[in-house]
Amino acid sequence: MFRIISGKWKAKRIAAPKNFDVRPTTDFAKEALFSMIENRFDLEFCSVLDLFAGIGSITLEFASRDCKDITSVELNPKHAGFINSTANDLDMGLQVNIQRADVFDWLKRKRNHEKKYDIIFADAPFETDESKYKELIDLVLSNGLLKPNGVFILEHQSRQKYPHPNLKDSRKYGNINFSFFEAEAVSE
Repeated sequence: MFRIISGKWKAKRIAAPKNFDVRPTTDFAKEALFSMIENRFDLEFCSVLDLFAGIGSITLEFASRDCKDITSVELNPKHAGFINSTANDLDMGLQVNIQRADVFDWLKRKRNHEKKYDIIFADAPFETDESKYKELIDLVLSNGLLKPNGVFILEHQSRQKYPHPNLKDSRKYGNINFSFFEAEAVSE
């Protein structure tokens, strides 16, 4: 179960089926994260990409806060269906575009795609190998999906560190960390 922290559906509790193997971002961490995001962006005018969307905790939080353009990538068909049905139940269906796909394959297919995002958020399963985290960072930052002033936010275990020239900030909340990366500099 998770709760929408703020916006149109503030305090709305969302219960996923018990057989779903998910780990939604905690309320404490999500509240801090969105405080930082809203200090930098006007969400109504942002485009967001939620990678490893799980059951939609982050996706639905963005939608509740009036973000109109959210793409969620989730491989598990039951989870993707849950996000879709929950978004529709909450009248967010037009804001949320669910892509059922492997995140790594999806990113490779979208390399240098026309669509760009202000915010890319990724919360890979914690058991993901460190080399896959590094691949994820490289794919997101080098594929041209992030707008020049955009931010890539990686949620990961606090004991892991992912040094990178584009890493601008890192915040710890309990056993999780949010690492903030900026877009690759465009060479002229």
